[in-house]
Amino acid sequence: MTPADLSTAELLQYASIPVVAALIGWITNWLAVKLTFKPLEFVGIPPFLGWQGIIPSKARKMADLCVDATIAKLGTVPEIFEQIDPELLSKHVIDSLMPRIEEYVDDVMTREHQTLWENLPMRARKIVYDRVRKSAPSLVDKLVTDIGLQIDTLLDLKKLVADCLEEDRELLNRLFQECGEAEFRFIINSGFVFGFIFGLFQMVAWYFYPSSWVLPVCGFIVGWATNWIALNIIFRPVRPVKVGPFTVQGLFLKRQPEVANVFCDIVTQEILTVGNILNFMLNGPQSGHMRAIIRKHVKPLVDETAGITKPLTQIAFGPAGFAKLREQVGEQAIKLSHETFDDPLFNKSRATAVAAIMRERMMLLSPEEFQALLRPCFQEDEVKLIMIGGILGLLAGVAQLIWVFGESML
Repeated sequence: MTPADLSTAELLQYASIPVVAALIGWITNWLAVKLTFKPLEFVGIPPFLGWQGIIPSKARKMADLCVDATIAKLGTVPEIFEQIDPELLSKHVIDSLMPRIEEYVDDVMTREHQTLWENLPMRARKIVYDRVRKSAPSLVDKLVTDIGLQIDTLLDLKKLVADCLEEDRELLNRLFQECGEAEFRFIINSGFVFGFIFGLFQMVAWYFYPSSWVLPVCGFIVGWATNWIALNIIFRPVRPVKVGPFTVQGLFLKRQPEVANVFCDIVTQEILTVGNILNFMLNGPQSGHMRAIIRKHVKPLVDETAGITKPLTQIAFGPAGFAKLREQVGEQAIKLSHETFDDPLFNKSRATAVAAIMRERMMLLSPEEFQALLRPCFQEDEVKLIMIGGILGLLAGVAQLIWVFGESML
């Protein structure tokens, strides 16, 4: 029987094969992308009957891979601290502190020694205010300088970024999604194109060999191959290869400048902010060391600002009470640090400076290093995703065999 002998209904049946194959390719690739990121939490009956997005399910590992592939190579801790600019850091603290000097001093003194402070003549209190105001700029400068000298010890950049990404899986997802937006869109759309092309071969195979296994097997191949081909076009070849008049390279690797901008903006504006860095140093593994540095620089301030009232305060407080006053001032300084660096405008301005050096370094990554940014989000369960595509394609082939051609699997 030749194609000319086929009825209109039969021609439509055959024509449906590449169309269905295109839909299989599109749906399986769309599903593969969705399953990479969603759901954030495991849905089903743990540990095997159900699904959690590949990236959320391995958040820590993905975060570590992301850091190792990029941030660890984009700048040392001292370089990043230098881009934040210690001088501007000091100025920001002083500008935030000066208008509220009296409030901070009153708060510290009244918390433990309210009666003494309230009975102190206003003239004596003003002397204390003036001395704090006079001493603060020098104290802040020395404190920031000291932190800068010890920043390698105080700040574990890899742990900071990895912790942030692990705790905020939505942010981790968004980092991959925005960096690979064009590639994920290509994966989905290419499924339709490749599926249609495979479908044409499937149609020919069914025409010459209409056995019950052909459509299911071809459907499996379509679902499996469209995912596999799309992933390889994105990441292969790693380096540019001349093919006749054309230069071929993985799609993601061609977008290095664009991806560098997106990646560095997200990391510097939402993770490596001054506020997050300070919070990590005050509450992370080296928090004791950081707090000790702050207290060390605050201690002379307490001694000096007591000034004319020092004999009175020492008599009233006693040695233990005076030491406690120093501790209270230290705690107030730590609290002030949190408040000062929660300023969104200051964080944004410093993020721009840090992003500049990171973007420059990211542009210098080799193709092999650069592909490691997005590749892990597929590599982890790549075989599983491809198999899901194959199984969906097989089921679609069975449905087509039964409902379109009226055939039986038996």
